[in-house]
Amino acid sequence: MKKQKKPETRVSRKGRTAQHQALYDRFIEKLILAREEARLTQRDVAARMGRPHSFLSKCETGERSVEVFELIQLAQIYDKPPQHFLIPD
Repeated sequence: MKKQKKPETRVSRKGRTAQHQALYDRFIEKLILAREEARLTQRDVAARMGRPHSFLSKCETGERSVEVFELIQLAQIYDKPPQHFLIPD
């Protein structure tokens, strides 16, 4: 008799990051501060990335997570090393 697999339970993106929420909040703060220091608007940055304004807005509110390659792109735009956003201070 074959053993049946249990269906995989999916966890929401927010559920996966709940234990690291304070670190992620600091990450977002650093992204916003870097953009402001570069004197760029969300629209400016989104245009440079070839993305709609809502993309950056959602990233900065935590509604959407930032992928690694997007972080590298943002770091280049803000003239910061990617690790600047990852190392807590």
